[in-house]
Amino acid sequence: MLSKIICLASLAALLAADAAAQSWKPAGSKIATEWAGKLDPANPLPEDPRPQMVRGNWLNLNGLWSYSILPVADAAPTSAQGKILVPFAVESSLSGVGKTVGKDSILWYERSFSLPADFKNKKVLLQFGAVDWRCEVFVNDKPVGIHEGGYDPFSFDITAALRAKGAQKLVVKVWDPSDDGPQPRGKQVKNPHGIWYTPVTGIWQTVWLEAVPATYIAAVKQTPDLDRSRLDLETTVENLQPGDELLITAAKNGDKVAEQTADGKTPVSLAIPNPEKWSPSNPALYDLTLTVMRKGKKVDEIKSYFAMRKISMAPDKNGIQRMLLNNEFVFQYGPLDQGWWPDGLYTAPTDEALRFDIVRTREMGFNMIRKHVKVEPARWYSYCDQIGMLVWQDMPSGDLGNHWESRPGIYGRATDKDRTPESEAIYRKEWKEIMQDFYNYPSIVVWVPFNEAWGQFKTKEMVNWTLAKDPSRLVNTASGGNFETVGQIIDLHNYPEPLMPDPELFGKDRILVLGEFGGLGLPVEGHTWQDTKNWGYQTFKTREDLLKKYAEFMERFPHLIEKGLSAAVYTQTTDVEVETNGFLTYDRKDQKMPVAELKALHEKIYNSPQTKNVLK
Repeated sequence: MLSKIICLASLAALLAADAAAQSWKPAGSKIATEWAGKLDPANPLPEDPRPQMVRGNWLNLNGLWSYSILPVADAAPTSAQGKILVPFAVESSLSGVGKTVGKDSILWYERSFSLPADFKNKKVLLQFGAVDWRCEVFVNDKPVGIHEGGYDPFSFDITAALRAKGAQKLVVKVWDPSDDGPQPRGKQVKNPHGIWYTPVTGIWQTVWLEAVPATYIAAVKQTPDLDRSRLDLETTVENLQPGDELLITAAKNGDKVAEQTADGKTPVSLAIPNPEKWSPSNPALYDLTLTVMRKGKKVDEIKSYFAMRKISMAPDKNGIQRMLLNNEFVFQYGPLDQGWWPDGLYTAPTDEALRFDIVRTREMGFNMIRKHVKVEPARWYSYCDQIGMLVWQDMPSGDLGNHWESRPGIYGRATDKDRTPESEAIYRKEWKEIMQDFYNYPSIVVWVPFNEAWGQFKTKEMVNWTLAKDPSRLVNTASGGNFETVGQIIDLHNYPEPLMPDPELFGKDRILVLGEFGGLGLPVEGHTWQDTKNWGYQTFKTREDLLKKYAEFMERFPHLIEKGLSAAVYTQTTDVEVETNGFLTYDRKDQKMPVAELKALHEKIYNSPQTKNVLK
């Protein structure tokens, strides 16, 4: 009889959730992608959110939550103002709300959940992909943790706050000052215009529960060493017991290639015989399994993967520093990728949409993406690993205000911004977390701590810290920012024509790159964020004229490569709000220049004699 009552209660809960989902609808009347229509509000973004650390025992908490927006000084709400679709930011259309919050208000979330039967007698971790910016979390009215940072994943052990049975209450309290605070916030501003976009407040990546045993693998750091044919591993295992062993297994296409037993505390070097090199033309990945064993029995296990690749620098035949992939020169060329969506803002409507941008970028013939002042969900980087896309990862900017001074071919000097101790501490903490959390993704080959002097501070100290934190990758000191004699890359921004830093001044010590150029605009009627006053660095009226100018720019690259250019970044993948500089419209429904023609133009660059003969 009791089991029948439980089944009826579960059915009632499912019916109630389905009815709520049916009442959800997007907010506002802006353009939307085709994937907005494929979004299931009863089960949004159901995919495993952590592909580098897969553990089967998890519960997705995405879906419709209750929400309220109240003044900062007010107490917690006693009743909800409505429903919000998690994980879409409250300002977005797909949240179903479409409201701004700002520094004077608090965004409150609430939902209940029931623990699956297989969570019994295990630790329960509450995981967040990202919440912008400061959040406090309560379970059954008990505080379980506070986190600050809009771009890094985090978790809380909520085991002690859980009830023995029945529904569990979850409340999340969020405060985000957008551009009224010193925190990293990328291109978010309270008054969007030009290259600055709508604010993003609150939960914007997947929320989930994970059940783990008392002894479990909490973290893994993977560093490929291609020259020595090995993978270096550092693991963190919580509550490791005497006699426990960590079994590490690597496989390729289902066949075991390496296996080693470790104590779970000491760093390990796993030999990889005849390693297959990962590259854009051959994105070869190895499977990795880590298992905690106790007296011959499995205690915990995670599934991951890795790639054997190397990013480095070395002088060419003329003594100019070049960017090398697997000890070979590969001209890296790709778009500036903002990662914004007209319907979801920071959050792609579906996993298919998230993957689409990377696939289309590869189809257009690019081998690199510069992820611009934003960090993506873990699945985005995993798709770059699978598809073969090199990534330059920016630190999201914040606390702007210092002067940017540069001229074509040469850099001016300006003082670093004098940030407050609070502002510096916020930056350092989040940059450290971002680098740690996304360290294992082989597609990331360059870290970019600063962009165009946007909040650039203590440049030498911060760049040297970044270099020390991750010597396995290159560091682009300040993309288009104020030049300091530190780091491995000198990066010029120039609109619209492609230019390069002066090789006579900089090429002997640093890699020369064009970190931004282009910005050729074409507003497409019916696919713009607003009907008039759209913006581009240089605007065209016809597709033919746009393609002609772009082709002219491409013809210049072999000469620049010959002089010493190692990489270039074109602005940009898609239109974003009033910016119409994209290869694609903001809704991804219109490709402004033909994919095949773009790919052909880019192949000419990669295969030119100037590119092929750089190191000869």
